[in-house]
Order: sequence, then C-alpha cells, then structure tokens
Amino acid sequence: MSPWGISDSTSVRGLAGLGDVSELRKSFNRHLHFTLVKDRNVATPRDYFFALAHAVRDHLVGRWIRTQQCYYERDPKRIYYLSLEFYMGRTLQNTMVNLGLQNACDEAIYQLGLDLEELEEIEEDAGLGNGGLGRLAACFLDSMATLGLAAYGYGIRYEFGIFNQKIVDGWQVEEADDWLRYGNPWEKARPEYMLPVHFYGRVEHTAEGAKWVDTQVVLAMPYDTPVPGYKNNTVNTMRLWSAKAPNDFNLQEFNVGDYIEAVLDRNLAENISRVLYPNDNFFEGKELRLKQEYFVVAATLQDIIRRFKSSKFGCRDPVRASFETFPDKVAIQLNDTHPALSIPELMRILVDVEKMDWDKAWEITQKTCAYTNHTVLPEALERWPISMFEKLLPRHLEIIYAINQKHLDHVAAVYPGDVDRLRRMSVIEEGDCKRINMAHLCVIGSHAVNGVARIHSEIVKNSVFKDFYDLEPEKFQNKTNGITPRRWLLLCNPGLAEVIAEKIGEDFITDLSQLKKLLQFVDDEIFIRDVAKVKQENKLKFSAQLEEQYKVKINPSSMFDVQVKRIHEYKRQLLNCLHAITLYNRIRCNPTKSFVPRTIMIGGKAAPGYHMAKMIIKLITSIGEVVNNDPYVGDRLKVIFLENYRVSFAEKVIPAADLSQQISTAGTEASGTGNMKFMLNGALTIGTMDGANVEMAEEAGEENLFIFGMRVEDVEAMDQQGYNAKKYYDRLPELRQAIDQISSGFFSPRDPGCFCDVVDMLMYHDRFKVFADYEAYIQCQGQVDELYMNPREWTKKVIKNIASSGKFSSDRTITEYAREIWGVEPSALKIPPPNLPRE
Repeated sequence: MSPWGISDSTSVRGLAGLGDVSELRKSFNRHLHFTLVKDRNVATPRDYFFALAHAVRDHLVGRWIRTQQCYYERDPKRIYYLSLEFYMGRTLQNTMVNLGLQNACDEAIYQLGLDLEELEEIEEDAGLGNGGLGRLAACFLDSMATLGLAAYGYGIRYEFGIFNQKIVDGWQVEEADDWLRYGNPWEKARPEYMLPVHFYGRVEHTAEGAKWVDTQVVLAMPYDTPVPGYKNNTVNTMRLWSAKAPNDFNLQEFNVGDYIEAVLDRNLAENISRVLYPNDNFFEGKELRLKQEYFVVAATLQDIIRRFKSSKFGCRDPVRASFETFPDKVAIQLNDTHPALSIPELMRILVDVEKMDWDKAWEITQKTCAYTNHTVLPEALERWPISMFEKLLPRHLEIIYAINQKHLDHVAAVYPGDVDRLRRMSVIEEGDCKRINMAHLCVIGSHAVNGVARIHSEIVKNSVFKDFYDLEPEKFQNKTNGITPRRWLLLCNPGLAEVIAEKIGEDFITDLSQLKKLLQFVDDEIFIRDVAKVKQENKLKFSAQLEEQYKVKINPSSMFDVQVKRIHEYKRQLLNCLHAITLYNRIRCNPTKSFVPRTIMIGGKAAPGYHMAKMIIKLITSIGEVVNNDPYVGDRLKVIFLENYRVSFAEKVIPAADLSQQISTAGTEASGTGNMKFMLNGALTIGTMDGANVEMAEEAGEENLFIFGMRVEDVEAMDQQGYNAKKYYDRLPELRQAIDQISSGFFSPRDPGCFCDVVDMLMYHDRFKVFADYEAYIQCQGQVDELYMNPREWTKKVIKNIASSGKFSSDRTITEYAREIWGVEPSALKIPPPNLPRE
C-alpha cells in the first residue's frame, strides 16, 4: 500500500479523480475531432499525441494567464535568465507530472483503448542545447516556477536543434533535427510583440549624442512556451525568438528588376534562428553565431524595458519614466558569455536612446547584470575579432572601448605602473588579430560572478580571473549546480520515487534535503530489497529496449557501467576504452576464471568538426565489434555505443545504471550535472575529484563513492614537471598491450592504421593525462567489482548516495541565486487555480 492508501504503484504521480478522467476524455475527443482530423476519416498515432497534448495544455492556459496577471498586480522584481541554449527535451509528461495529472491522463487514455507511454514516445525532443549548459537552463526554469519566482527564460527558437546522431559503419553521421516538422503544441506565437533588431550600418556623432544609422533590420518574432511549477499553479514563460525578414528586406533589388532574387534573399535574415551551433566547450568565431548572440540580446532587452516601463497587465503604455529603480525591478542572469552583449546593449539604450549620463548608466547596468562562468578550458572562452565586430556592431564596439578605458583607468589607479596587469585585464586583447575577451566584459559589467561548483569557483578566483578577484573579491561567488527532482526522479524513475514516498512521504519532491531521512532505513532489509528490485526492473526494461535497437543480447544481471555525456578529450572516454580493453584481455587470458559481468555503455555526440571526438566514437564502436562477437567472452562483457544520446534517452538510461563514470581530469569539468542525476537514481559513482564530484563525496562520504586519480594540485605539479606518457606505457604491461592493440589494427583489421591519430595524441600530445590515471582507475574498478559481488552492501551504498543527494536539487541552487545575487525571496504561496476566484 502507498502512503495514499491505494495500491497503485504510481500513486506518487497524483491521484486520478473520476471527474478529471472524464473531463480529460471529453477534451481529448474534442481536440481529436475538431482540431486535428476534421478533414480526414482516420486518426494516426500522431493525431492522438497532439489531441492529448492539447487536452493537457488546456489545463495550463488559465494558470498561465492568471500567473502573469498576478505578476503585473504585485509588480515583483523580475528575473530574466538569458541563455543561447535551452535543452528542454519532451514536455508532455513533465507537464502532467507538474500539474498532478499523470494518473488521470493514464486512466483516460487507457479507457480510450490507447497506451500513454506509446503516445509520449511520439513527441520530438526540443533539443535546443548541446549538453550541460542548456539542460541546466531547463532545470532552472522548472525550479524558478516551482519556487514562485517571477522569472522568464529568453533564448532562440532554433528551427534545427542539436543534430540527430546516426552511427554508420562505426562512424558518427549527423542528420538535421527537424523537430518542428509536425508543429509544436506547446508554443504560442506572439506576433504582436515582434521587435526590430539592427545590424551593420555606421555611427554618427551629433550634438544630441551618438546615432547608429543605415542599419539592416531583422525582426524578432517571439514564441512563448509555458513553464509550470510543481503543483503550485504558477506557470512562467520561456520566450524564444525567431528571425523574420521585414517585408521591404533587400527590395531595393526590386527596383532593378530582380524581385524574385530579393524575396529569396529574405533567407539571409531568417538564417539567424535556423540552427544551433553544435559545439560544446569550444568557441567557433563565426559571424552568424555573433549575429545570434546579438539578436537574442537586442530583442530581449527591448522586451525587458517595455515590461519595466508598463507594469500593468495587458497595458503597453509607459507608467515608469525613470530608470532609477531598474535594478530593483530587473535582474539579468547571463548563462555563460554567450549573452554578454547585454552589457554594451543596455549601455547603448540608456546612453543613446534614454539620454542618460554615462556613469549613471554604468551603475544601473552593473547592478542589473550577473554572470555565470561555465568553463575553464581556454578554447571555450569567447574572443571575437575586432574587425568582425566593427562591421556588425559598430556602436557596440565604441561602447566596449569606452567601458574598457574606464576600467583600465581604475586598474591603473589601484596598481600604478603595473603594465603587465593592465594587459592581462583588458577587454581588448592585442596581437596579430585584435580580439574582444567576452569573459572580461562580463566580469567588469556584472555585480556578481559565479562558478558552478565549489572547486570550479575556487579555480575561477585563483586562476581564470585572479586579477579581477584581487581587484573586487566581493563580486565572486559559488553556486553549485543542481537538477530538478521532478524530471530526474518523479518522471524518469516513478518506481524509486514511490519506494521513497512510502518511507518518508512526498514532501521530498519540493524539498530534496528530506531524502536525509532515508539514512535511518540503510539497514532495513525490506527497504534494501525494494530499492534493489526497482533497479532490476529498470534494467530489465532498458535491456529490452537495447536488444531491440542494437540486436545485442544483454545480460540484465550484469553491472550496467554507463558514461553518457558529450564526447570530449577532457571527459576522458578514452580512459573508459582502455579499461574495456584491459577487461577483455583479462577474460581472454583466463577464460575459466570467474569475472563480474559488465555491460559498458558509452553515449554522447561529438561536435561535427571535432576530429578526435569522432575518432573516439569510432574506437568505442570498434572495440564493441570485437568484444561483443568473441565467443570466449560470452555475456561477461559487452561494449555498446548508445546512439543519439539526448534528454529523452537519458530519462531511460540513468534509472537503469549501476555505475556512473565521471572521470574527467581534475580541474577541467566545471561541475557536471549528469553525475547528480545518476546519484539521485541509485547509481554509484566512479570518478575523479573534479567538479561537483567533490561535493557529492563530501555529502555522501568519500567511502561511498569510488574516487581515484590525481587531484587538482597533482595535475598542476605534473604540468610544472612535464607529463611523459611513455613512462607509463613502458611501466604498465596491460596499458602497453591495450595501446599496441589499438595501434596495430587489432580493433580495426580492415584499416590497421585507423587509430594512429588517437595513439599519437595519447603518447605525445595528451593535455588530459589519460595514462597518468590509468593504474589508479583500473585498481578502483577492481574495488567496484568486489562490491558488486555483494548486492546487499552495494545497495546500502546506493541508499546512502540517494539519501545524500538533497543538496543537488536545482531548487537549492535557485534559492541561492535568488537570495544572494538577484535579491528576491522564493515563495511557497500557491496561486488559486483558474476555477477558483482570486483572493
């Protein structure tokens, strides 16, 4: 029995009232017959999905309108989260969970002779992000709504999101992600709020001030998506901009007779929102990308200022004329440097348009903006060539020069004669190609700068922005990332959520720290059995899906050893490969010995232009080809590359994982959030002391994770003395054997030289020191095997991890941002639902 006194194993999803069920059934049929298939006789499964999505959306709309009315009446400080990426995944199930409708929908759909899970699978992922940064933004939107904050997500409505990954003959092949092909039931176009964005042109300096003239205009069309909080009737808004050409775009061509060409040229303007750049932790200095960054910033700031000036629902007439209170009413959070142009754009509006004094405008800008840094990798930092910037945004370049001059004057006053420091701290980098350092612009123009895990924030202060920290230490903060427990427990692992709710009630869903109460059940045999049973059921379900997709027989009692994340040298999928080869060689060497069976799964996309990442995928698939077809190995070891890893796939693999691989070189992963999802869903972590792993080990006790390898200070010491990979190759026979097999073509018999680039990198150019951690990693994996052979002790560690994962809720992260950066207080108040009068 569940704590609600019913035997439904999914009761944590919300009770199905009979009224709800019949109402949903009617609504479903109404949408099916009148909205969707009025011109056809036969409905398709996709029609059923859209009918259900519309029926669920009906429950959102009244709450959405009421929430916005409530904000206009209360006139709270509004939070604007600016991000070039929002990796939302699917929306239907998340909406049902947050509105408490899942059981009612399940029952209604069942009564109609349909299967809810099958309909959910029809929905396309909204893949408008690359990985961690974009998924973090999505989790934050969920938490901001759940905490009752007046918050808005602003980004770009990419027509094509992150590419679909196909594996062909072991290689990654990219396919366009046409996610809007069948329409998107969750968005609402708002043409009445369309705004102009200017590019190119020149600057005129007149007696009245600077004027940016002769520009090319592109229109920004907003599309709004509702973001429901968890059972509090709050529905916030994510507004994504789509680029539209104005009707007179390039029509001067018409005057010379080429009307057709002029109309076709509209594509040039509309390309701005066509496609997401598929790079994770890598800066690609393309003009189209700079256009995207300015496009989202310019449209968003116009929207912010309109809302600030006319703070009455449905009213577009200004009621505020003074900007004095702007920072009291507006907080702009910059998710990495991609929206950094908010700083010069806000200055341009205040100085050129609103005719404000420079110093006053600068004070307002600094108080309004805050910057989150997401990476310490130098190749990821945005540095725009001045020549490109000057052509595209001439007025902004002047403003950045002026900001930089005042900044350097201040630095020179504090550190007289320190020319080196001035050079290091300048926003403008001198050299063959002069560049604008966007991270420096963000630090100067913000009142708060934060890293995303404690170790990362320390590196930010002591290394990346050390000079800036010395100058203004009070600006720098840490905000350890988090994940939303609604999607990453309730939605993706209802069995585990139910087992937890039976023990401690359901308040943990909005206060994850309550999971600590589970510690009292670590020795409870029934609880241990229940947690293990849920994991086994998840594994069986996932095995069936894998076998169908990959035609590889999976041993569901094997250890599911999972590494899913973007493919990148610093994340060290290659270390995982070396372990797989070592295990394979050991089994081949001792075929009669007993081994702990493992299914090693590695998934993730490689940026299309990243040669080494693509080679890593080919190596994984090649190892799998050999291992999975070796009769000596049988079902003791399987190596599977998980194709097209994305949010909806993560929701399946994470609840089924036993072991979570978080093995980046210490000091390179800013935080990680996949590590938190695995911890919450009952996988144990093998990892380095990097990113949020450090705090996970602190919360759960280091003895409840498998920690190995160099710490940050060891890596720094090795950088000082020089890293010599050959030393390890010569000393460690199993490592040498693995590398020799890769280089000799053992895993690529048809192309023996296939992996020479990989071997050459590992031996002579490895920035991430794979060999240096190999021995410790292999030893640690031995400890993993040992514990796995004792299921009871393994599950006790799992329970300790789940009980200790409360800190890693995005609700906690957002509460800290709210109080310590935005100056607002979260609210537990529920807005009355649409069917009740407002107080």
